[in-house]
Amino acid sequence: MLWATASAVALGFLVALEIIARRSTGQPGPLTTQVREVIFAPKPGPLYAGMALMMVVLTWRQRFIALGAAIGIDIVFVLVRWAIGAETPEGHFFGNGALWVILGCAVIAVTRRTGKERVLLLKGVGLGLLLVAGRKTGDSWLLITAKTRPEVLDPYLATADHALGNPSWVAGRLLQATGPVGTHLLDVVYAQLAVAAIVVALYQLRNVAAERRFPRHHLVRTFLVIGLLGPAIYMIFPVVGPIFAYGPGTSGTGGPEWAVADLWPHTPLSIGVPHPVPYDGITPRNCMPSLHTAWATTIFIHSRKGPPLLRAAGAFWLVATLCATLGFGYHYGVDLVAGVVFALTIEAAMRAFDRGWDRSGIQLVAYGTTVFAALLVSYRYLPVEMAEHPWVAGPLLLLAMASVIYGYVRTTRAWEPKAAPVRRPEPQPEPV
Repeated sequence: MLWATASAVALGFLVALEIIARRSTGQPGPLTTQVREVIFAPKPGPLYAGMALMMVVLTWRQRFIALGAAIGIDIVFVLVRWAIGAETPEGHFFGNGALWVILGCAVIAVTRRTGKERVLLLKGVGLGLLLVAGRKTGDSWLLITAKTRPEVLDPYLATADHALGNPSWVAGRLLQATGPVGTHLLDVVYAQLAVAAIVVALYQLRNVAAERRFPRHHLVRTFLVIGLLGPAIYMIFPVVGPIFAYGPGTSGTGGPEWAVADLWPHTPLSIGVPHPVPYDGITPRNCMPSLHTAWATTIFIHSRKGPPLLRAAGAFWLVATLCATLGFGYHYGVDLVAGVVFALTIEAAMRAFDRGWDRSGIQLVAYGTTVFAALLVSYRYLPVEMAEHPWVAGPLLLLAMASVIYGYVRTTRAWEPKAAPVRRPEPQPEPV
């Protein structure tokens, strides 16, 4: 019943977003773009990642068959496109095979499976399709934010960021000093965040095929919920980032003509009275909160119970992601603080839902939500005061974030099952 309800809600949300996307942007929404990829050339990464998640419910023999079928179908599509001279976007020349295999498994589940085996296979298919749909939903949301929010609030965050010492300006200069090596490394880490998430998720779901059930809580669920709720905050607090609002822009959007001033990263920003500023209709307003920070924080949390190599990789990805978000000018420091609080609050809510809501879970989620709301209000209405009193506002921001971290660690440790003490055998009297 829970999975059926979740599926119905997800479908209703996708239909609503499809309608909103068409009306506000004139572009197709997530459902249309997903259906197109049954035939037209897709981006392969999300589809093969979704198929990898789906295959956790299959045996090793079935996995090899599914992978071989996906590759074979892709070869056929590539040959047909080559024969007819069809043009494809760069990097979109294969991937249909993975989607066909996922849909084929759904058909097999309905027609050839019964009982728990049918439910398990449908859960795997749903998990894979949700990952793909999550990517499409995010793309639609970003376009909606650009089209429906003509003004951005970057001056407010740039002013509030004085409380933290303008870390994006500092990180930007440090990254430029490292040369192409540091830039390329952080660019790979930032762009391949989903790959790190898939690695951790596959480790967590490694026993699904043997146990014939999913664990109660795993990374993919929190990852998807963060991606679902984050864009709603974008609509409330539209921000493009320092490289766009105070620099030349990047990735083909923005530009000096849209910037408030060409200051990032070499010229420190002076304190002034912030106000909304207009920006182009292409650049996503996707800074507040930093979802890359939120996702990297979640990866770090879920890697803690893995082997040493996975724990080290989770810590590295978190630190490198924080450096990349600031060094590339994609985010302000206050975005990262909000992103950490946002991630921990959602993770706490997901864990509390799984174990059953109790007083500790309700208090933790309520506290995280209150702190996150207080951060947004202070960024919007107290940025000048924060900038003028950095030795007060800065420690308060970090203390608020640290309090949520401490509350999360303290509460979730109490939720961990305690190992029962082993009873020591009582000494027996020696026989006479």
